[in-house]
Amino acid sequence: MGVIKGSSAPLIGVGLMLLAMAILPCIDVIAKYMGQGGMPVMELVWARLTFGAVLTAPFAWRVKGLPGLIPDRPVYHALRASLLISATFSFFVSLKYLPIADALAIFFVQPLVVTALSPLILHEQVGPRRWAAVFVGFIGTLIIIRPGFGTLNPGSLLALASGTCLALYFLMTRRISGQQAAVLTTFHTNAIGGLIASVLVLLVWKTPTPVEWLLLAALAAIASLGHYFIVRAYDHAEASLLAPLAYTEMVTSTILGLIFFGDFPDGWTFVGVAILITSAVYISIRERAKGVAGLSAAALATRELPD
Repeated sequence: MGVIKGSSAPLIGVGLMLLAMAILPCIDVIAKYMGQGGMPVMELVWARLTFGAVLTAPFAWRVKGLPGLIPDRPVYHALRASLLISATFSFFVSLKYLPIADALAIFFVQPLVVTALSPLILHEQVGPRRWAAVFVGFIGTLIIIRPGFGTLNPGSLLALASGTCLALYFLMTRRISGQQAAVLTTFHTNAIGGLIASVLVLLVWKTPTPVEWLLLAALAAIASLGHYFIVRAYDHAEASLLAPLAYTEMVTSTILGLIFFGDFPDGWTFVGVAILITSAVYISIRERAKGVAGLSAAALATRELPD
């Protein structure tokens, strides 16, 4: 899964990124469907991480053998995994209250949170133009949530909490980026997160039916496959080219939400999404121009592990 230096096939990268964004919203369809059917949300989170660890273990083994399966910083990875559990749990619960596209739109606040907190946590310099983009992006988020106009939907707060938790997760990932192979960090996060979720899920465990087991496995498989496509996309194309494509996930989410649940975002949601995406892509371009080490908007826009 390493980067192929000097790759001259950007169209392949574009195709892989679009493919990833086309399949990733299927995770939300499964989570929303099973959540409405009475499956405990923590059980969905447990399956996502545990099955993800099983799927990534062979790749981690190939990189470094048995020693590679043992995390070198277990406490640090446990904290990252806890943030990922919180983000995934909050987002899946938000789907009980919101259409998939609306929840995802609010979730897209995370690149702005990363930029806003990076001076405090990573001591990175953020110029006035990027601060302006953060401010405009948060206005877009407020347009989507629209606090004060009727009853505030609890799903909006949960989706916002999910984006914030994942932003903190990304900031922690930034601090250790490049220290080991990406697939090893991905496996460690899944494995430790799966162990933590295995303890929590005992409090709400509901034995799945055979069909539910298949859906839980499909959820983890789609997530792992989508992440693989994203990593491969970066093998072939620059981040500046791929960053805007990550937001095509909104298109797939809208279509799937309409097909499976009859949901469709209102006009103001689309206005807020347009403002939010424009701000996040601008931040990505500015980081690229300034040579800021870290994650592109494309990685930040997805629910996948950025490693």
